[in-house]
Amino acid sequence: MSISNANLKPSAQAAIVGAIDPDVTTASTVTTGWIDASEFKAFMGVVMAGTLGTSATVDAKFEQATDSSGTGAKDVSGTDITQLTQAGTDSDKQAVINVTQEDLDIANSFTHIRLSVTVGTATSDAGALVLGFYPSYGPASDNDASTVDEIVN
Repeated sequence: MSISNANLKPSAQAAIVGAIDPDVTTASTVTTGWIDASEFKAFMGVVMAGTLGTSATVDAKFEQATDSSGTGAKDVSGTDITQLTQAGTDSDKQAVINVTQEDLDIANSFTHIRLSVTVGTATSDAGALVLGFYPSYGPASDNDASTVDEIVN
């Protein structure tokens, strides 16, 4: 594996641009905020299922919209994970979703994305992160979410 510039710290190459705090989640849908997809060329959603309740399910996908308030929201095609289930012994597992700018409906002005996680049937532990890669301008850390408290070099 080749790193284009080994002198750059990882935090200069990738940023946390969205998060769903790890927590006990009732049967419901939780989402990150809307993320401006023009700031990075690619994104990675990391869905984390903790202890799943009896018969619980976890689904996740990326959605897209034409602005930061979610106008015209619709799914980003091909980003649904295979459902995680308590019956399938998927507690304490992760799923990764890759998205690039090219996956968005740019022709119809879809410019923002968010990660959506749905916990079904029973309260479960869950959380998620969205990382942005290949920043359009400057170091990636210039675009970290406001919830990022510290970067240790």
